[in-house]
Amino acid sequence: MTTAPPLSLTDDHVRRATRQIVGARHRLEWHLLEDRDLDAIAARLTRGRQRPIPIFAYGSLIWNPDFAVHRRTRATALGWHRQFNISLDHFRGSPAQLGLMLALARGGRCEGLVLEIAPGTERESLRSILRRELVAHELSRNASWIEVETAQGRSEALTFYAGPVDTDLADLTIAEQAMRLARACGPAGSGAEYLLRTARGLREAGIVDPYIWELQARVAAEIDSWTGQPE
Repeated sequence: MTTAPPLSLTDDHVRRATRQIVGARHRLEWHLLEDRDLDAIAARLTRGRQRPIPIFAYGSLIWNPDFAVHRRTRATALGWHRQFNISLDHFRGSPAQLGLMLALARGGRCEGLVLEIAPGTERESLRSILRRELVAHELSRNASWIEVETAQGRSEALTFYAGPVDTDLADLTIAEQAMRLARACGPAGSGAEYLLRTARGLREAGIVDPYIWELQARVAAEIDSWTGQPE
């Protein structure tokens, strides 16, 4: 297992970057998914699929799965890499200070975890995952099965925002991403907090993503450069 280098980004950086933002965690014009919608999506996605149902986690699902996990397995998503490329004017961003959400972009390899849904909890676990990840009808196409590789070989796992659609995409340099994440804050918290939790989750799993490590160092440096709170 790879030993991860230390993180530059700290809880103190997050504290400095976090501000109290009041507002909705989703766009008010969206049509939120109800239980019957979630069950229909789950049935479509899992029909004829293996059990236990494997979920590929590459971001927040690593450190906060919020469903019953049967087994965690180190895995590599083939043909994908992490990228903060979804622009947010809600959740961890605001119209005044846009944030970024992590997704999977095409090309390369992405080290993560396959989390198997505990048998017997499929209905409630899938409701929890889909409600959290897809949120609304407007985002409901952002679930797909991708090829992954584990020590046992290649298979498929369900994941979210692999080649995101129906979203506001931001094609930014890593320096621009760092600037946004350092300054962005919304009703759900700050971009710096999300990045730190993701980096820590990866480190605890023994995963080193050079992109995430460079990004967190840049965010820490940006926050260190402030003489007060961000504008």
